[in-house]
Amino acid sequence: MSRRAKRASKSDPERTFVCAYATFTLALFATLGSVFFGEVMKLPPCTLCWYQRICLFPLPLLLAVGIAQRDARLAAYCMPLALIGLGVSSYHNLLQLGVIPETLSPCTGGVPCSERQIAWLGFLTIPLMALSAFSMILVGLIGHVREQRRGERWR
Repeated sequence: MSRRAKRASKSDPERTFVCAYATFTLALFATLGSVFFGEVMKLPPCTLCWYQRICLFPLPLLLAVGIAQRDARLAAYCMPLALIGLGVSSYHNLLQLGVIPETLSPCTGGVPCSERQIAWLGFLTIPLMALSAFSMILVGLIGHVREQRRGERWR
């Protein structure tokens, strides 16, 4: 066995979860940011925001449990939530940009889904932040799967 292979096999347990730790941190900050917008800034969520929160809020807990148990199936049960959240946030962004007509909006009462409650730097909206967060979470989960596969090659 080469020296490089020995080094890789020794660090495998920790190395395969580096992306999972980063993804957990990202999901936690995204969740706290969502709570901040709702509770501190008093911005009421629209219907699509609620759907995105349904997908986002369980992720830090699922990731933490998966990391603590060194569960090899971590990505299998986190990825569906991230993919659904990415789909909803993509739809929400297209609705806010006017690509999708407002008549196809699920928001019937309260805050309209097409309304921009904030626009930091002129373009950074809440749905765009959600889209970015779900995209990065998916990249982290894919990285985690790749790290696991790479670690299996060394065994």
